[in-house]
Amino acid sequence: MAGWLHIKRPFSANIMSCDPTLQLAIKMWALMLLLLVGIARAAIPNAMLRGMPHLPKILVSERSFTSPNGTILPNITTAYYFDQLRDHNNTNLGTFKQRYWMDWEFYEPGGPIILMTPGEVNADGYQGYITNDSINGLIAQQQKGATILIEHRFFGFSNPYDNLTSQSLALLTVQQAIDDLVYFATTVDLPMPGGDAVKPSQAPWILVGGSYSGALTSYTMVNKPGIFWAGYLSSATVETIIDYYGYFTPIREHMPQNCSSDIQAVIAYLDGMYAAKDTAGIKTLQETFGLGGLDHVADFATALEYNLWDWQNLDPSTGPNSMFYEFCDALEVKDGVNAGPEGWGVDHAIRSWGNFWNTTFYSYSCPDQDVQTCLGTFDPTAIYWTNITVNNADRSWLWMVCNQIGFYQTGPPEGQPAIVSRILQPSYGERQCVNMFPEAFAYPPQPATAETNAMYAGWNVNVPRLFFANGPARPLARGDCLC
Repeated sequence: MAGWLHIKRPFSANIMSCDPTLQLAIKMWALMLLLLVGIARAAIPNAMLRGMPHLPKILVSERSFTSPNGTILPNITTAYYFDQLRDHNNTNLGTFKQRYWMDWEFYEPGGPIILMTPGEVNADGYQGYITNDSINGLIAQQQKGATILIEHRFFGFSNPYDNLTSQSLALLTVQQAIDDLVYFATTVDLPMPGGDAVKPSQAPWILVGGSYSGALTSYTMVNKPGIFWAGYLSSATVETIIDYYGYFTPIREHMPQNCSSDIQAVIAYLDGMYAAKDTAGIKTLQETFGLGGLDHVADFATALEYNLWDWQNLDPSTGPNSMFYEFCDALEVKDGVNAGPEGWGVDHAIRSWGNFWNTTFYSYSCPDQDVQTCLGTFDPTAIYWTNITVNNADRSWLWMVCNQIGFYQTGPPEGQPAIVSRILQPSYGERQCVNMFPEAFAYPPQPATAETNAMYAGWNVNVPRLFFANGPARPLARGDCLC
């Protein structure tokens, strides 16, 4: 194989077996590692959204749920609905139905309420985060609390309006999302016994999140202090940034060195042809990958990022058969022999990388789609850009990216090792904001990341009882607060 993971074991088996508290801590650590993972997503025409910092789903084991007194509880897939304010700055606009799910199998009076939103996804299917298969549920089990999963506004089916037009999405802001969490906590009557008497003034509430929802946890505790007693964040992208070339730095640093070396060689070859305006050479390279149908070299350069985004799909349970390591093996294992740390060189890398796209990766990334539909981003009339129906996470997330969040995943500055082409700059992503939201943007916008960081403290957050968990190999760690 081109590479492997080596895990040091800091505790002996004897210690783990005899200390229940330590067993819980280690289980929480393992689950925290799972929270560090996002899922790379295939067949997304807007390629940059494959790096969305969203959480993985946790599979829930089949079992019944009962309260401490033996009462059978509703299935955790039971959805409840909260009357959330459309606009916290104008209550005259009324309310919308915001979905949430709940588990109180461990709850006893006086215990905490653990609240989490999975962030920029349809929350249905994330009910594992209210069970003790997650850190949230482990906290509830240990502290005799209850867990809640709430859907973020404008994701899934928690929508202030029945469409995702620019006019409707004007109410999709970080501040409105913060206010949603606070209004829910301070006014909801929960469906469990005694659920009308557990407001933050009556019981401790703990806010939990990972990636963007982790950042939202930090932002909420900065912006609305005193509501949530504590917060737990995993890989929270608290510091927004426009030119986010650092996303790929931990990938380059932690991936197999031979694979990194050959990728760098191919990227340098592409960038060299681009600088020399060698359009014929670029077209030949694209055809080697089976991507000659792409009309713009920036879309081709982005397609080469797809293999790197699969790093974000790794978690403690994945092994050498994951797509990322299949890719590196395709480049680095020749006739049963691994390349050295310098790789096999650019000629072999181009042939093997191109062959991998033709035989394996295109069908994985673009099932039943032609190359332009799957990977092209320059046709503003494509349905991907014009679809305004709800439950379209890509559209809602891009609205946040274009306005407040940023995180355009680009090539690095000159002088730094590059596994991503320098053809890709923030302007590539900003142009797509105009494609998606022409009514809102007459020209490519620059996200207000400086204002976001100033308002919600970014890396400078200083809030009591706010716990950060991060991992150095996590791509989004360069936007995390490493406290």
